Amino acid sequence: MEKYSAIFSRDALDDLFPKDRSNQFFDALFGDASEGAYDIVLEFVGAPADNTLHFKLLLKQRPGKCLACNLTYGLPEVFSRHPILDIAGVAAKIATLIGHPTDQTEWKLGTTQSTSSELHSIPFTVRLH
Repeated sequence: MEKYSAIFSRDALDDLFPKDRSNQFFDALFGDASEGAYDIVLEFVGAPADNTLHFKLLLKQRPGKCLACNLTYGLPEVFSRHPILDIAGVAAKIATLIGHPTDQTEWKLGTTQSTSSELHSIPFTVRLH
């Protein structure tokens, strides 16, 4: 776990999923990035012994916006296919970062979880075969 925590530092996570990707996503979705109600941030959660790396895509409410008022529960399906978010590409970069073959890696997004009205998260797992 400590090894992975060192690899997936805040800087490394920001490189894997850049901060401006939220604006690019909302610009493509709405034609205006300022219409987005949240920022998407990749967070490392842990790596139990079963060869699965656990991450979360945090949906953090933007100032003056309402995250709770937005549809967030259908997002895992949207996120998994959206080319700007490129979750498959993020999973491949994660595998590369730890020296694992990308063709022996699979990923999955879980269902949206509501932590508070200002914060939701989507579990993101990367399984190493």
